[in-house]
Amino acid sequence: MTSVQEPVSHLRENPYGLAKDQLRLVARAFSIDESLVKVLSSCKKAVTVSIPVTMDDGRVEVFEGFRVTHNVARGPSKGGIRYHPDVTLDEVRALSMWMTWKCALMGIPFGGAKGGVKCDPKQLSLRELEGMTRRYTTEIINEIGPEKDIPAPDVGTSPREMAWIFDTYSMNKGHSVLGVVTGKPLTVGGSLGRLEATARGGLYCTLEALDRLGMRIEGLKVAIQGFGNVGSYYALFMDQEGADVVAISDSRGGCYNAKGIDVRSAIAHKQEHGTLQGLAEIDPISNDDLLLLDCDVLAPCGLEQVITGENAAQLKAKIVCEGANGPTTPAADQILEDKGVLVLPDVLANAGGVVVSYFEWVQGLQEYFWKEEEVNAKLKEIVAKAFEETWDVHERRDISMRLAAYGLAVERVAEATTTRGLYP
Repeated sequence: MTSVQEPVSHLRENPYGLAKDQLRLVARAFSIDESLVKVLSSCKKAVTVSIPVTMDDGRVEVFEGFRVTHNVARGPSKGGIRYHPDVTLDEVRALSMWMTWKCALMGIPFGGAKGGVKCDPKQLSLRELEGMTRRYTTEIINEIGPEKDIPAPDVGTSPREMAWIFDTYSMNKGHSVLGVVTGKPLTVGGSLGRLEATARGGLYCTLEALDRLGMRIEGLKVAIQGFGNVGSYYALFMDQEGADVVAISDSRGGCYNAKGIDVRSAIAHKQEHGTLQGLAEIDPISNDDLLLLDCDVLAPCGLEQVITGENAAQLKAKIVCEGANGPTTPAADQILEDKGVLVLPDVLANAGGVVVSYFEWVQGLQEYFWKEEEVNAKLKEIVAKAFEETWDVHERRDISMRLAAYGLAVERVAEATTTRGLYP
């Protein structure tokens, strides 16, 4: 029996430390009581589990998994499950905190949670991946539930894994529990529009920002780092709106074409080969160089901490749309603010996923499902309202969009905490 080796992390700084620093900054700017800050900077619960899995060759590997609940003042906790070699408990804690702010900003009745398994899903067979997912679900089964904590997909997971979680939980309960997890396939209670929701929310935010800046989307140059679910759909939507997607990338590197990349061909190539390498009519480019391209919109849609104090001054984009969680460090934030770059923060720009996850949860509880047009219309209404509220605070108080978004969110969670009081 062996344990998985500790990988070299992509994280430059401790993400949970950064999340708490962000909270303290918001608290000072919005005069939030120090006692509340102490409550909000702590996670309600963090569970670490051991996940033994019999591999195809007969070996037993032991993976490490986490599930963290940050806050439930506004409702049951909600958050994705990440499969990645670099997953750490502090990363999951930070992501759970950001989920709390995201739900509050969108005005949906959830708190924040997150889960993760330290593994490389690309190196696992389908049988190994299913076995690991079902054992992980069993290990955290007392922590999750439709009225308690509702998982969803994240980096390295998809509707397939959500179906396994749904089935494992339901088998243990003795009946189908549609509301236990969101991001499920349509055949087992998923919602129309959920797969594209995070990217569609990013599109709506981008369009709102362009409107306020007096910019047209036609001919806009867009660079996108990360070509998973969020990055690929964001590229497709921006292309459909008339923008020129000049650069895209995945974990192995990127592609550049100053005249614009054929996004549909890129998506088909990625689906067929599992990589962007070999795509026709492009110039290879590194992930680091992609961030520094001369473009109008830069969308980091991969992992955290890719825009840092070391490269922020070299960014040429006018707008940064954060499709990923925590892609910009606080040091980089200040540099971008001084440069006049408009950053659409993660809690606003990528909240479309949790909004439609909320819709899926509601549909599952009611066992009544909506048309895709209805889902997208409701998503657009919620995102537009959150953007307008954030923009108003941004302009009225002359602060960054991130500080405005986080301020609104933290105030709402603080108010709910104060209203409920402390037990006992």
